[in-house]
Amino acid sequence: MSQDKKGLKLPVTVSLTSGKGGVGKTSLTVNLAVALSRGGKQVLIIDGDLGLANVDVLLRIQVDKNLRDVIENGEDPSNVVVAVAPGLGVLPASSGVPAMLSLGQREQSLLEKLLRKVSSRYDLVLVDTAAGIGPSVLWLNSFADHPVIVVTPDPTSMTDAYALIKVLARDYEREELHVVVNGLSSSMEGREVFGTLKSVAERFLQVRLHHLGSVPQDPEVARAVRRQVPFLETSPETPAARAVLELSEAVEKLPPRGSQVVVGKAPSLPPREPRGSAVE
Repeated sequence: MSQDKKGLKLPVTVSLTSGKGGVGKTSLTVNLAVALSRGGKQVLIIDGDLGLANVDVLLRIQVDKNLRDVIENGEDPSNVVVAVAPGLGVLPASSGVPAMLSLGQREQSLLEKLLRKVSSRYDLVLVDTAAGIGPSVLWLNSFADHPVIVVTPDPTSMTDAYALIKVLARDYEREELHVVVNGLSSSMEGREVFGTLKSVAERFLQVRLHHLGSVPQDPEVARAVRRQVPFLETSPETPAARAVLELSEAVEKLPPRGSQVVVGKAPSLPPREPRGSAVE
């Protein structure tokens, strides 16, 4: 863990994001956080779906204040964090507030400053973003050290994931991104999905993609969501739970901000095409 110029600890910040909704991103975030905290890490979940928050729903926690209070009322974010378990906290967001989806530059700067401050108490910060390429999604991915694209084998999910990767590469100069393939029917399918996405991203966007992990289809995942508990707690021996534990080990190896990516090294790529090129 590194420190900023003011001496604050800088945790490794990972955003879990997707081009398309319904890929299991929030459930994955919650269970990954549980796995990491059980491994001895101090973990903070930031609910980054600023207009339609639901991390609190999946964990069945009572929320009195949220990120809207932080931005609009100057509430100390440390007072907004809800302790879920030893080593695990949640910074909840608002629900049904469309204005939160398009924060201005001043609000973004304020939010970044406050998030950096509250995050300094933790080893790892997981940001569950909304789906798509809206302003809040893109800003939170630029805030994170490591954006992780969550994708399923559904062709629409892959298409929308590529669109998100394209924007992050073109407008935010992200040259390396991580991918988690969720809802697989087989390990071979996971390799095929990642291979396809990796091939087109490297060919047309000059972006290196790293396969962080894959999670298989598992009926226990849907049951746990309905019961509003992490499946890692209700069914720790199921295929999905074992996959998340492996994923947590990969996340623990992600380097701090500014360090060289070492997980899932990709071969060197040709120079990036100029912006405005036909390959975009």
